[in-house]
Amino acid sequence: MPKTMKILILGNYILDQQKSMQLFSALLEKELRKSGHDVRLIRPEPFFGKIGFFGKALSKWLGYLDKFFIFPFVLRRNLLWAEVVHICDHSNAFYTGYLKSKPHLVTCHDLLAIRSALGEFPENRTHFAGKIFQKLILSGLNNAKRVACVSETTKSDLLRISKLEPEKVSVIADALNYPYSVIEKEKVKEYLLRLKLNPDSQFILHVGGNQWYKNRAGVLEIFKALISFPEFSDTHLIFSGAAWTKQMRLLIKKYNLKEKVHEIIYPDSNTLCALYSGAKALVYPSLYEGFGWPIIEAQACGCPVFTTNRPPMTETGSDAAVYIEPRNPQECASVIRNSLNDENKISAMEKKGFINAQKFSTDKMLNAYLAVYKEVINAHTSSY
Repeated sequence: MPKTMKILILGNYILDQQKSMQLFSALLEKELRKSGHDVRLIRPEPFFGKIGFFGKALSKWLGYLDKFFIFPFVLRRNLLWAEVVHICDHSNAFYTGYLKSKPHLVTCHDLLAIRSALGEFPENRTHFAGKIFQKLILSGLNNAKRVACVSETTKSDLLRISKLEPEKVSVIADALNYPYSVIEKEKVKEYLLRLKLNPDSQFILHVGGNQWYKNRAGVLEIFKALISFPEFSDTHLIFSGAAWTKQMRLLIKKYNLKEKVHEIIYPDSNTLCALYSGAKALVYPSLYEGFGWPIIEAQACGCPVFTTNRPPMTETGSDAAVYIEPRNPQECASVIRNSLNDENKISAMEKKGFINAQKFSTDKMLNAYLAVYKEVINAHTSSY
């Protein structure tokens, strides 16, 4: 029987509301326990940050007290127990400063915030305080014993930006954090009724947050162009994820889409699975990504995927998606229309999608992480 390891997982601060990162750390904890390992999941807990009467802006700054002044005491105490430490999100890489004498690994999901702070995205300026914080994160990554990137694209960015040697960086693709699969039509209708949506309506789906690179305004532009075609005039659009921004609400009003566009704020995994299963397509025109979880989630549910023609979307979606140029809404709409009107093409996309999604299994991801844990432990032991 393989040796049991004592694995300390560092998760994300709850008040930061990084839903995907919370799912990722919870999945790791569950699967590592199932494999027979001793696991502790710790994260900075809200104390100062939950004092709500200071207002949202000040509470964010108070949250840094929780992260930088309280949590290090918790971390040090748990380090006495742990054999290896896994920082689940690179945005917490500054904690590597406490791990110099402990085998550890950081998962890097994307370098978008760091690249923005370095001025690589003129459309998204980073304030002075943000630049300092991202510099701190990059310094933490530079000090990491090992880093696992979720895509080849993210690895390429990391090696270009950081001082890490290539042998310290590997690629471990994300896995589906829920057993997404096709839900029968009648069951989908039940979920739609619970959401107070027309169970017989045809709809396009978008899944994601409000980060600037998600291009949610672009989704509205594409949808507006799509429903100009007669056969799609009765189609609806569902946004699953973060609540609409003020900009999005203004666009919905401007384009007179109030009756056709719906927001489902962070549905549970069962509901999201039903939305994928019932959607005509997932439209996911992100400008940039680190991996693109919704792509494989949709494919696992038999939902055709239309996403951006650049990596890592092309890496994640493989040959099972249709790729579009997100800055050209009219062209995107035409590609979506022509594809959805081609039954043979959609059938082929669904079949290829199932095959592609199976590549991102939990077992595959878990075994890859376990191999890296053993490597960093052995490297640490041999250095003494």
